[in-house]
Parts: sequence; structure tokens; C-alpha cells
Amino acid sequence: MKIDKDKAALLVVDMQPRVLELIPGHQETLEQCLRLIGMCRDLEVPVQFTSHYPKGIGPVSPVLLEAVAAPDVVEKSCFSCVEEGVLEGRPGMAREQWIVCGIEAHACVMLTALDGVAAGKQVFVVADAIAARGEADKALALERMRAAGVVPVSREMVFFELLRRAGTPDFKACSRKYLQ
Repeated sequence: MKIDKDKAALLVVDMQPRVLELIPGHQETLEQCLRLIGMCRDLEVPVQFTSHYPKGIGPVSPVLLEAVAAPDVVEKSCFSCVEEGVLEGRPGMAREQWIVCGIEAHACVMLTALDGVAAGKQVFVVADAIAARGEADKALALERMRAAGVVPVSREMVFFELLRRAGTPDFKACSRKYLQ
């Protein structure tokens, strides 16, 4: 199964600085998510943001929100973005493929991915654009998601699957910006 830009949407899970800053290497996770968001924006793949309990944890990182013209942020209190039904009716979330990035790998990302598969979605989790406070938690989450049918991918895999071919105007523009 390959990612198809006409069937996919990017789901950016809970990239809130108050928690993000507790994660080792958090700047790299932020940068990987930013590249994914920019690439999806440029290729007209819908981008959906979630914010877990923003009253207590704070808002989504402004640098990520500024990367899209009209960011849509849905607030949630369940760890899974699917469980409360908050994604229903949101732009792009009816698409059959979800590309998932964000934090934390073993909590909101994993539970969302598992519920997405259970709801019939093809879920791709971007392994180099998710993080957790503990590496073991991230590794176990990736293992568990894979066993449940979630497909682990890298940011560059998403790039090549969305673009499909070299030599196009989209490839030339995106490769300058996002292949680093």
C-alpha cells in the first residue's frame, strides 16, 4: 500500500510546546513536522491539527500553525483523536489515508493510529516525526502500531510517495524545500 496524495491527509497530533520541550531532541521532531506540513500544504494535501487539553497544556506550536494559511485545530480531552469523534466533519479527515506525526508516540499518536485502523483508515505513522519522553516508549509504540496494521514510514518516504515522479514542477519545487 502506497500513500496517494489524493486520498491522504496529514494529522498533526498535539504538538504543544509545554510537553514537546520535555522530549529529548524535540527540536528535530518540530522541524520534521514543519517539513511535512509545508510539503502537504504545497501539494494541497489537507492538514489537521489536534490540541490535547489546551487549557492545561497550552496551544499548538505557533510555528507549525503559521505554516498553513487557515489552520484548523481541534481540541480534545481523550488521548485518541478518534475516540471523542472530534475529527468527524473536519477537512480531509474523511479521506481513507492518514499520515500521522506528533507527540507523544506511546499515548496520543499510538491510540489515534490504532483507532484509525479500527475505523477502516490506512494509517501511516511518520517514525522520524513522532517522539516520546522515553525512547523505549517510542520503540514499543512503533512495534505495537505495526502489529496492528499501522504502516511506519519516514518523512522522506512520504515525500517520494506523494510526488511519485521526478522532473515535475511539484518535484522540483518540493525537492529544493524539503529534501535535506
